[in-house]
Amino acid sequence: MRILLIEDDRVLGETLKDYLKIHEIETVWVWDERQLPKLITKYEFDVLVIDLILNFVPGEEIIAKLRQAGIETPILVITAKKTLDDKEKCFLKGADDYLTKPFDFKEFLLRVKALSRRKHMSTIVNIGDLTVNIDAKTIYRGGEEVKISKKAWQLLELLLKNRGEIVSQETILNYVWPGKNVGDEVVRAYIKELRKILPPDSIITYPGRGYRLS
Repeated sequence: MRILLIEDDRVLGETLKDYLKIHEIETVWVWDERQLPKLITKYEFDVLVIDLILNFVPGEEIIAKLRQAGIETPILVITAKKTLDDKEKCFLKGADDYLTKPFDFKEFLLRVKALSRRKHMSTIVNIGDLTVNIDAKTIYRGGEEVKISKKAWQLLELLLKNRGEIVSQETILNYVWPGKNVGDEVVRAYIKELRKILPPDSIITYPGRGYRLS
């Protein structure tokens, strides 16, 4: 995986680059955002990580210009700006995720990996006789829509993003119920809801570890 990091804090930029290297992620890091045009044409990136408060061009403007140019690479914003208005502005301009400083490096890594999988995942996924449209958030069997609860959809989406891999109970709780005190029995209930619509043995349980969509 290769990411582009635009961050003018040189200590943070260097530290993030070293941390990602440990996890086998190549990082092209620049502290001068004016280098972006030549880099975006020179390399293929899986994720773009952009700070908002930069020296020459606001991060929000960079995001807007990238999307206007037809660049669809997932964008993760990292910034000290914490208001809902700041977040709304970035999402409206085309950002995919938003992480406020200071942040935990492990959470940063998880978000980068999730965005990378989003880039490589097809919008339409077939599971047996089901057709799942990730963008439209719909499920069809034949020509008939299959409806599930919002939480079940979020769980299915997470399993799809990690298809073939074991998704831990902790990851599920943090993704579907962030900040909530939810027990294992609730996760099992929504797994049961998904099993009712999916082909037999689509979801494999790994006791004490998590679940895998086969």
